[in-house]
Amino acid sequence: MPSIKYFLFILCLFAWFCVYNVNAQTDSLKIRMIVNEELLNGKCYERLDYLSNKIGGRLSGSPQAARAVEWAVQTLKNEGFDSVWLQPVMVPHWVRGEKEEAWFMNGSGKTAVHICALGNAIATSKNGLMANIIEVKDFAELHKLGRDKINGKIVFFNRPMNPLYIRTFEAYRDAVNQRSSGAIEAANLGALGVVVRSMASNIDIYPHTGAMRFLDSVVKIPACAISTYDAEVLSRELKQNPNLSFYFKQSCEMLPEVLSYNVIAQINGSEKPDEIILVGGHLDSWDNGDGAHDDGAGCVQSMEVLHLFKTLGIKPRRSIRCVLFINEENGLRGGEKYAELAGQNKEKHVAAIESDAGGFTPRSFGVSCDSIQMLKLKSWEMLFKPYGIQEFAEGGGGADIGPLKKQNIVLIGFGPDSQRYFDLHHSETDTFDKVSKRELELGAANIAVLVWLLSQYGL
Repeated sequence: MPSIKYFLFILCLFAWFCVYNVNAQTDSLKIRMIVNEELLNGKCYERLDYLSNKIGGRLSGSPQAARAVEWAVQTLKNEGFDSVWLQPVMVPHWVRGEKEEAWFMNGSGKTAVHICALGNAIATSKNGLMANIIEVKDFAELHKLGRDKINGKIVFFNRPMNPLYIRTFEAYRDAVNQRSSGAIEAANLGALGVVVRSMASNIDIYPHTGAMRFLDSVVKIPACAISTYDAEVLSRELKQNPNLSFYFKQSCEMLPEVLSYNVIAQINGSEKPDEIILVGGHLDSWDNGDGAHDDGAGCVQSMEVLHLFKTLGIKPRRSIRCVLFINEENGLRGGEKYAELAGQNKEKHVAAIESDAGGFTPRSFGVSCDSIQMLKLKSWEMLFKPYGIQEFAEGGGGADIGPLKKQNIVLIGFGPDSQRYFDLHHSETDTFDKVSKRELELGAANIAVLVWLLSQYGL
């Protein structure tokens, strides 16, 4: 039976709703002011242009990543926020090396295919790797075949993202283990290398990279991604000729770790400066594109929140902190370091918002919180609907803010329309020309509005 304390809490919540409804019209006017400023005078599109086209792909440890850190800290300092600082982080330094090459042999000769090394992968020998290739859909099929059929071969993981998932991130999560752990599972059975179907929702010739991992207890073998188009071709050929030989060559390597930085800026709260609302994205990207959607968009949108507060003279009640995390793609060192230091410094975060799903049209915010906090957030839905956000949905956050979960704070992920995201994600087609200025700015405006409401009312 519910306790008296619970009924009192519900009563307080009802009283808050009554007070809030009185303020709703005033809040709507303030929100419209924030949105108007962004759509008329926003800076995020021109900043993304610079980050994407003047700096380019920003893989952790690279000179481009270092330039991005320098650009971000100087840009934020020029805004005149209350504080801007760098948070040192040691990051892995993986390099791709020479352009990869691959082909398979059939009765008519060589057929070239499009591949790219997976992030953190090892190289083949200088002469490349050639062996018979065997196709599997998942780890269960791989293990059923066993060592006798896998030993000495290249394993081809060919499980597409499931098109029946309307939320494409669910399809990605369902398929991505073959990329992240496929080399471990195949090496355990004696495989010489791994070829993984790209984590992509469309069919084209562009391979999609992404992080994979090793275990110290398992021999390391080369691993690459193959484009979805070429995966289809290879699969058809294998049905005709199960003894097909496949060749690939890559020269990637892991170099010694490099010192890098999270970039942080803050506007101090006027009433509760010790309560922090974090908004962020990751500054690093893969090296094959320019990282415009993943995650240049999230970075410039996060910077834009503070810019809008400063430009409009909004004095937040709680402190607003922008964090541009480093090394999300192949290590998560930035997010882990931030959470570690936040714990050591006993910082009090009210909520953390991450934008890392592209710069497409705003659709939702995904939230990890308790039921009472969700009720409060849902009471704001009507304020967002004119600008694209349709709901606050249960379950959300992000990779970089995920380590903060142990501090029991509210985690929020910005959810733009995801239907085109995995056409571009981790591929050479993730470039600035694929970003809509209008969609990017609407996303920044909605995030800024949420930050303002959180600052005003807390949770």
